[in-house]
Amino acid sequence: MKIHRVGLRFAGVSSLVLLASSFANAADPSTVKKDMTMSGMDHSSMDMSDMDHSSMDMSGMDMSDMDHSSMDMSGMDHSSMDMSGMDHSSMDMSDMDHSSMDMSGMDHSSMDMSGMDHSSMDMSGMNHGSMDMSGMQGGKAPADARSPDYSNGVPYGQYGKPMMMGDMPLWGVSVDDLGYQFDDDQINYEVGAWYGLDERRLSLRSEGSIQTEGDKEIDSLTSLSYWKPLSIFWNGEAGVAYDTENDKPALMAGIVGTMPYFIETDARAYLYTDGQLRLDLGAEYEWRLNQHWVVIPEVGLTAFSKEDSDNHIAKGFNEMEAEVRLTYDTLSRQLAPYVGVSYESALGNARDLRRQSNESIDSSSLTAGVKFWF
Repeated sequence: MKIHRVGLRFAGVSSLVLLASSFANAADPSTVKKDMTMSGMDHSSMDMSDMDHSSMDMSGMDMSDMDHSSMDMSGMDHSSMDMSGMDHSSMDMSDMDHSSMDMSGMDHSSMDMSGMDHSSMDMSGMNHGSMDMSGMQGGKAPADARSPDYSNGVPYGQYGKPMMMGDMPLWGVSVDDLGYQFDDDQINYEVGAWYGLDERRLSLRSEGSIQTEGDKEIDSLTSLSYWKPLSIFWNGEAGVAYDTENDKPALMAGIVGTMPYFIETDARAYLYTDGQLRLDLGAEYEWRLNQHWVVIPEVGLTAFSKEDSDNHIAKGFNEMEAEVRLTYDTLSRQLAPYVGVSYESALGNARDLRRQSNESIDSSSLTAGVKFWF
C-alpha cells in the first residue's frame, strides 16, 4: 500500500512538470514562429495598408505554401525592410499567380536585397502578362528628354549649327607637274582641283604643254568630271573634256586608283564628237629613299581607235612618255622641287606620219620643276 501511494505521487509530479513545460513553450515567441504554418490561411480580405513592416524579422519564416494571389500590398511601405538574411533557395513559386497583383504604389527604393540568394528559385510557371510596370524607372524617355542634335535647347550663337566632319564640303588643289624641258623648250604641266565630300566630288583637271619658242603653241586636254569612290583603292570619274590640239570636245570616263605595291594607276577614255576614241594609260610609283628624298618613275601611253592624218594620228598606240624625277619634300611634304630626265617616242604607224610632217620621232630632255598641293 505504501509503495502504491509513492507511485501515484511520482506520477502527479511528472504530469505537473510536463504541463509547465508545455506552457513555457507556448509562451516562447521564437518557438511559436518556428511552428507557424500559413498554408491554409486566406489573405484575400486582409488589409495591410497601414501595417509597418520596418522592424519585422522574417529571416526564419517559411512562406512556401502561402497564397498571395489576392493580396493588396499597394499601401505597404517596404523601405525599411531588411531581407538580407532571408533564404529563397527552396521557394517554389511555379504555381503563384501574379496577374492581379497591384504593385503600382509600392516603394522599393530603400530595400536592401544584397544578401538574398535567388540561385534556386524556379519562376518558370509565373504569369507576368497582366503586370503593370509603366511607373518603374527605365521606361520610355519623354519626347523632349534630349534634343536630336544634343543641343538641349542651347542656341548655337553667331557661328551657326556645327557640322560633322564627314558632311562638310572641302576643296583641294594639286599641281603634280610644273616643269621646264630644256631640250624641247617647253613647259609641261598637270594640274587638278576638286570640291565636295569624301563620297562625291566635282573635279577639274588639265594637262598639256606650252611652247616657249616660235609660235608658243599650247596643247592641253582639260576635263570637268564627277568623282566617286568605287572601292577602297579605286575611284571613278565621268564628265566632259576639251582637246585644244584637235579642237574638239569629248565625253570622258575614267578609273583612278592604286594597284598592288602602291603603284598609282589611271585610265581615261575620251569619245570625241567625230567618233574618235582616245585612251590614256598612266602608272607612277614613289620610291622613298628617306623622309625627304623621293624617286618617282612615271610612264604613259596614248592610243586612238581610228586614223586621223590631219592631226597626225594613227590607229592604235601612238605615243609613249616616260620620266624619272628626283624630288625633295619640304614644308610638310606640300612642296617638292625636282630634277629629272624625260623621254618621248612615237609608236606604230604614228612614226611614219611624223616623218612625213618633219616632226621628231624620239626625243629626250633634262627637266626641272616643282610639284605642290594645298
